[in-house]
Amino acid sequence: MIVRTLKECEASGRRVVSDNWESTRLSLAEDGMGFSFHITTIYAGTETEICYANHFETVYCISGNGEVETIADGKKYKIEPGTVYILDKHDRHYLRGGTEDMVVACAFNPPLNGREVHDENGVYPLDGEALAS
Repeated sequence: MIVRTLKECEASGRRVVSDNWESTRLSLAEDGMGFSFHITTIYAGTETEICYANHFETVYCISGNGEVETIADGKKYKIEPGTVYILDKHDRHYLRGGTEDMVVACAFNPPLNGREVHDENGVYPLDGEALAS
């Protein structure tokens, strides 16, 4: 059994900070679970273009607000506590922080290795070759 606290992970190399978001990776590929699980904060008023070409992701909003927009059809979805969105088709999308920081729980399959950040196409690399410093 593996037991960790969010606070422990935030103080370790499992916390990754970017311009628009920060993410604490509670479980990773090295844990052998077949998925990774993260608590991520999307900063208020930001917009990030994302396309997980190598991963599927499920996102559940814990607090705050924002929206996700699928680029292919321009559909916008309000995100607030209790909302889940599932990227089951490698959807290219915009993720926008709303009027306050949005805290979400995310699960990735296949799992992340830990230090990944989005590349120039909004993609996480499959095997972690582009890692945050």
